[in-house]
Amino acid sequence: MKETIERFLVIQMGTELPGWAKALVALTNVFLILLISWALMRASGRVLRALNDQMGRAKQDPEDRKRIETLMRVFRYIASVVIGAVTIMLVLSEMGISIAPILATAGVAGLAVGFGAQSLVKDYFTGFVMLLEDQIRVGDLIEVGGKTGAVEEVTLRYVRLRDVEGAVHYVPNGVIATVTNRSRDYAYSLVDVGVAYAENLDRVEGVIRDVGAAMQRDAEFGTRILAPVELMGVEQLADSAVILRCRVKVGPSEQGAIRREFQRRLKQEFDARGIEIPFPSRTVYTKTG
Repeated sequence: MKETIERFLVIQMGTELPGWAKALVALTNVFLILLISWALMRASGRVLRALNDQMGRAKQDPEDRKRIETLMRVFRYIASVVIGAVTIMLVLSEMGISIAPILATAGVAGLAVGFGAQSLVKDYFTGFVMLLEDQIRVGDLIEVGGKTGAVEEVTLRYVRLRDVEGAVHYVPNGVIATVTNRSRDYAYSLVDVGVAYAENLDRVEGVIRDVGAAMQRDAEFGTRILAPVELMGVEQLADSAVILRCRVKVGPSEQGAIRREFQRRLKQEFDARGIEIPFPSRTVYTKTG
């Protein structure tokens, strides 16, 4: 741009431009570059805000809106960095400063920083993909990086979990290879029930179904159970008990509470109906003489 304007002025004036004129042309070009850069920044900001508002209106879930806002912040940051870098290079070029050595130095420095901070880059890239694919939401019960707990925060850098004991775990996104999410749509609460070999299994299964049906009619637990209890049959013939496995389809993150209440009621019902829940026992003989 600078050379084009100077060539045009030389043709119009019929003589070589003085130094002050060349400096004025350079300053004018710098001003135009900064003005265009400012306009692009404003335009990109407006486009991203409009896109954010449009997608936010389409999503009713507050967590979906948070995810969209996080992604928009990332896109806004990328746009700012790209426009800023191009602007700096154009301004330096207009001022007569060669940007080739700067680019070479920046490339070497970027390579060194990349090797030193590759785990950090991996964290941000993995976090961006997880947010984009909506793998994790705040409030989900998940297992990542060998830790299990409820999600309290999801960022591009880490996932913050709080386990059942109240301990907080910060799991870097870069170490997450597999996400086990127990809070999507529904879950199953598995319960293994041990009864004595002498018990009638059909009778025991009937009691299990009765307890499940009673929980479904309960005002507190009924809305959290999505289907009748499912008997899966004999899971194991153990040393002192027959192990029956059943499962209950429940709402997201409800499996623990439903399992504990189901087992409590099952114990009470077994006691009331005289069904034996065996436990290991030991007979000790003493030798005299």
